[in-house]
Amino acid sequence: MAYIGIIGGSGLYSILDDPVSKDMDTPFGKPSGNVEIGKIDGIEVAFIPRHGKKHTIPPHRVNYRANLWALKSLGVERVIAVNAVGSLKEELPPGTTVIPDQFIDFTRRRELTFYDGPDVYHISAADPFCEDCNGILNSKAREIGANPHLGGTYVVVEGPRFSTRSESRMFRQFGDIIGMTLVPEVNLADELSMCYSVLATVTDYDVWADKPVDASEVMKTMKENEEKVVKIIRESLQQINSKRTCSCSTRLDNAKA
Repeated sequence: MAYIGIIGGSGLYSILDDPVSKDMDTPFGKPSGNVEIGKIDGIEVAFIPRHGKKHTIPPHRVNYRANLWALKSLGVERVIAVNAVGSLKEELPPGTTVIPDQFIDFTRRRELTFYDGPDVYHISAADPFCEDCNGILNSKAREIGANPHLGGTYVVVEGPRFSTRSESRMFRQFGDIIGMTLVPEVNLADELSMCYSVLATVTDYDVWADKPVDASEVMKTMKENEEKVVKIIRESLQQINSKRTCSCSTRLDNAKA
C-alpha cells in the first residue's frame, strides 16, 4: 500500500529505484501503463506515467479515471502531479516551477467525473488543490533554490494542438499558465477525497509572445528541469507522508444530491 502517488508528465516517465511493476485493471479500463511501486528515501510511492512509458498517449486520450482509480485502490491519499505548461505571463519565463491554486477548464470531450449516476455528487471546486501539499512543495523548492511561483491559474485546453495567437491573447487575460492535462485529473482526485498538487514546469512562452510553440522545445526544457523537479519531490516526501490535517478528505461531505 502506498500513501503517496506521483503522476509523471511529459519528460518524467520514472522516478523510483528498483520499482515493482503492477499490471492493473479498473472499472474504467486500463491505466496509462503499469503502476510502479517502490520507495524513495524509505517512503513507499506509487508512480504512473500519464502519457505511457514511451509517451504514446496524447492528452485527450489519457484514461484519467483509470489512473486515479488505480492509485486510490493502492491506498494513495496524496497525489503529486508533474505537468509541462506554457507561460501566459512575462514574469514566468521558461524553466520556472509553478504550483497553481486555481484552474479554468476549456476542455471539450473528456470524462470529467466518476459519478455518472445513479449516485449524483456535486463537489465544491472552489479550492481544487491541496493547500497543505502546495505549501510543502513551495517551501522545499525554496530550500533548494528552485525559486518557485506559488499560486496562479492554470488554463486547461483540449489539445493536442497548441493555441492560436488570438486564443493565447485571450487566455492571458485571466490565466498564468496553460496546459492540456490538469482536467479532469484534478477533478477526479477531488472526487476520491485525495489531496492533489501540481509541479508545473514552464517550457515556453505561449504563442502570445509571437514565437510559435514547438513540441521539441517543450520536451527539451522538461528534460533540462527534470533533476530539479525530482529533487523538489524527494525533499517534500517526508512531510507529505505525514498524517493529513487538510480538508481534502471531507470533499464529499454534504455533496450528495
